[in-house]
Amino acid sequence: MALSFILRGEDQVTPMIAPDSNAPTPTVMSLAGSPNIQSNNPSTGEKTFSSLDPSGSSPSGFGHNNRKSSRDFKDSSRYGEPDPEKIDDALQREKFNQDHPLYNDLAPEDSYVNGIYWADLPGSEKRSWVNSQSNVEAKREIQHIWGMFKKDPLSPLSVYTKKYVMGGFGLFTEGYALFSIGNLSALYRAVWPACWKTHQVCDANWIAAVDYLQIIGIIFGQILVGIEGDWVGRKTGLVQDALVMTLGLVMLTASWGTSLQGWVICYGFSQFFYGIGVGGEYPMTSTTAMESKSVAGSQKDDKLHRGRNVVLAFLMQGWGQLFNQGILIILLLIFHHSANPPYSEVSAQWTFRVSFAVMAVMTLWLAYFRYYKKQYSSAALKKSKKNSRVNQSGYDLHSLKLVSTHFAGRLIGTTTGWLFNDFLFYGNKLFASTFINIISPSSVGNVVTTWNWNLVNIGVSLVGYYMAALLIDHKFYGRKRMQIIGFLGDGVLFLIAAIWYKELSSPAHIRGFQTIYYLSSFFQQFGPNCTTFLLAAEVFPVSVRATAHGLSAASGKLGALLPAIIYNYVDTRTRFWIVWPFGIAGVIVTWLFIPDTTGLDLREQDRYWAFVREGRAKEYHGIAVHPRHLSLWEKVVLKRHLAYDPEKDRHQRVKELKMMWEEKKRLQAEEAHEHEQDHEEEGELSHSAFHHFNAVHEKRSTGQSSTSTITEE
Repeated sequence: MALSFILRGEDQVTPMIAPDSNAPTPTVMSLAGSPNIQSNNPSTGEKTFSSLDPSGSSPSGFGHNNRKSSRDFKDSSRYGEPDPEKIDDALQREKFNQDHPLYNDLAPEDSYVNGIYWADLPGSEKRSWVNSQSNVEAKREIQHIWGMFKKDPLSPLSVYTKKYVMGGFGLFTEGYALFSIGNLSALYRAVWPACWKTHQVCDANWIAAVDYLQIIGIIFGQILVGIEGDWVGRKTGLVQDALVMTLGLVMLTASWGTSLQGWVICYGFSQFFYGIGVGGEYPMTSTTAMESKSVAGSQKDDKLHRGRNVVLAFLMQGWGQLFNQGILIILLLIFHHSANPPYSEVSAQWTFRVSFAVMAVMTLWLAYFRYYKKQYSSAALKKSKKNSRVNQSGYDLHSLKLVSTHFAGRLIGTTTGWLFNDFLFYGNKLFASTFINIISPSSVGNVVTTWNWNLVNIGVSLVGYYMAALLIDHKFYGRKRMQIIGFLGDGVLFLIAAIWYKELSSPAHIRGFQTIYYLSSFFQQFGPNCTTFLLAAEVFPVSVRATAHGLSAASGKLGALLPAIIYNYVDTRTRFWIVWPFGIAGVIVTWLFIPDTTGLDLREQDRYWAFVREGRAKEYHGIAVHPRHLSLWEKVVLKRHLAYDPEKDRHQRVKELKMMWEEKKRLQAEEAHEHEQDHEEEGELSHSAFHHFNAVHEKRSTGQSSTSTITEE
């Protein structure tokens, strides 16, 4: 029997299969360890569903004969287009109900209502169901957290730390060091004005290059480590990132020169090397957070909380910024003994070097944790490679080519959307001290005052991060709408600042400018900064997910590089005139090219990709091509939504479940599966489905007759 599997999950993985006459027969099935439990399926009485009956007439018919019957089935009826005369009546919408033995497998309650996908419900019924599901799940989680708290008050914090803090710790170091550029630049200008301000003893181009080199290093890391993560594995990429960042921080701590110019050059290249490690964190953190262990069967947690899981790891970037700013303030107070200028060279040296050294120790520990302690979900990537005829140490170049064609619109959306976001985001952050001088003129020359204003702004940003995590999985808000509103909010705010800059920067209206500055930070996080990070991984298949994310993130850093260059040559008001159109452009790109994957099971996305990879995309009829989950480009221009057909999809999925069961039994008969399984690969087929097929087969093998709506071959 020829199958192709696309899997995801850590300990509970689910295959998405599409038959192909040229695909190799898999030798690995992860149900090897399934316990021999009794079936808990609803009794069907005398009802039988012939599309569920396994082929073959004897218990030993799992091997060559089994594969032959599968081929006969394929010859008699195209898998994607079943013969209308042989469609099981029980799978049709008007008859498909809870009496069907595979009802829970085909229509899980977290996405279906009486067998109907939630997005197909009428408007009022849809709103009622979505709100009810959201409220019930929120109540369940609050009760669960309260139960944990009563047993151990620190247990909720412990679980949060293990799942999200450690998962996003690489981005914590990224936020800490990346945004220290703008923070430390204010100190450098105050202590070494001849070098960093008037450029009398240092080349102005080298001063500007400190910003450029780190961003260029990040771009290198995002692309190279993204490819490496799909090629070699997620663990290698994550451990390597931590080691590279550690070495980069050591270089920054020890950076020196025989002159100020020499030190600036050494400092810049240290930033470049450190940036390579930081860049790798983007594709690695997103993919590992998305491919973590999930619930078997319907994968309810994946559908209801996937976005939150990724964003809560990503927002560690904001905590890194906060920690960096706090550490710098404390260190300067310790070594300078005051917050007031003038600041000595000795105090400045100790402040910036110790700040990097502190993070170097933490990043070295992160490398240890990732190598020895962290659990990785590699089953999805391994299975994808194995069944796409790609060596485990190889790269699925065919999938990458297909992504650039079949999902070209999505790639345009994620790359340009991230570019526009970073132009807005880093154009604000890298030069925050300039904006703060307008908000608080008294901060000119006082570095600590500037840093205190930064702390307030970071706090506002963290509110935006957590608001994004709260609403990013809500089906009536979700990723796409959040990104559009965030882009629109920033674009309008920066346009207001450009038009009324003179008035807003006057003492009489400085609170208005301050409000715009904080609101822009809020909408940046409660919008495109979080959603671009999630979508760049979510809308692409597992085999090239890290690569696609890395390419999108690298495009984003090009957007960060542009303001780093341009803003050195224009005044503050001109910056606002330059930046606001990028917010409007982000709205347009998101509206056209980004699909709304809120609530869509990633297994279904990978199942669709199995058809695409075999050149049979039009034969797929599942919810991955539901209009709700496609971009405007895919609906209007490519018309992919026309393939959506729930009844045909149910028929396909039953055939897939049956083929999975047949393969499981074949492996059991050959007694080879026990030697070929990885311990983590379990749960491809739900126990209820597995034992249902067993029961049907046993009934057939004992000679019991079965009425049928389909003539068996």
